[in-house]
Amino acid sequence: MKVGALEPRALRRRLRGPGLRLRTGPVVSCIRSPLEAVARGIALHYAAHPLEPDEAFADFHVSVERPAGLRRWWRPQVLFKLDGESPFTPLPGDQGFPILEWGLNWCITGQYHRFLTLHAAVLERGGRALVLPAPSGSGKSTLCAALALSGWRLLSDELTLIDPATGLIHPLPRPVSLKNESIDAVRRFSAAARFGQAVRETSKGTVAHMCPPLEGVQRAGEPARPGWIVLPRFAAGQGAQLQPLPKAQTLMRLVENAFNYNIHGLNGFRRLAALADASGCHAFSYGRLEEAVAVFDALAAEAAITAGAEPCP
Repeated sequence: MKVGALEPRALRRRLRGPGLRLRTGPVVSCIRSPLEAVARGIALHYAAHPLEPDEAFADFHVSVERPAGLRRWWRPQVLFKLDGESPFTPLPGDQGFPILEWGLNWCITGQYHRFLTLHAAVLERGGRALVLPAPSGSGKSTLCAALALSGWRLLSDELTLIDPATGLIHPLPRPVSLKNESIDAVRRFSAAARFGQAVRETSKGTVAHMCPPLEGVQRAGEPARPGWIVLPRFAAGQGAQLQPLPKAQTLMRLVENAFNYNIHGLNGFRRLAALADASGCHAFSYGRLEEAVAVFDALAAEAAITAGAEPCP
């Protein structure tokens, strides 16, 4: 069953009761919340995602709720909890869905070590993964959203999951988090972009989540092999520039962006080195999304020709 198959009352009943067991790629999260904003956000952004039965195993049991006491009514706040404990300070009351998304990211990066996890957006074209490791503010999520709206399959906006045994990159299709000017930039780029309600005055400014394109959700069980590693940087007013990057330098950037590298140890180093070796490595700067997408489409077409396949449409 998909989330969208639930009637609104049934969805809210599960969230208020036993919890909604939501599958996102390999991860199952049991989510509880009495908050209307959380129910609306899940109904919109996760409509195509599968649900697991109430008795199924869940990797995480989380909730978003109001704190006890006066804060439930006076200047309301919201809390994210994992297994009944709150790892974060409360946020203003209208940030229920953002804190759920940030909390799920925190669970995966800090508690889920089946994969070697990078802070990087990742998309797929022609079976090859495009990994975009970059810090916040680099334009990574904006570029990821534009590519996902232009024929690239979204694997994840935020987290790249690398199988330590095979080196394959596994999807984690969830909403794309955009902030401030990026929201309008993506809206202007494509009329197909669907957003939830923008939330203002967060710690990151104004935040809005874009629904993950349907193809990425439907193909959440299909991993991709390494293809490209590109370090993106938004540069207002500049043309798109793609430059080769030495593999040793790329490897160091991968290590810097790995959340659980220390846990995977020597095997983690070897896996990241293999990822760099198997990928075309580049630094990329851009000022316009249309130009940026054209550069990546050309990369994919060139790789398809080199491999003896038909160019990607």
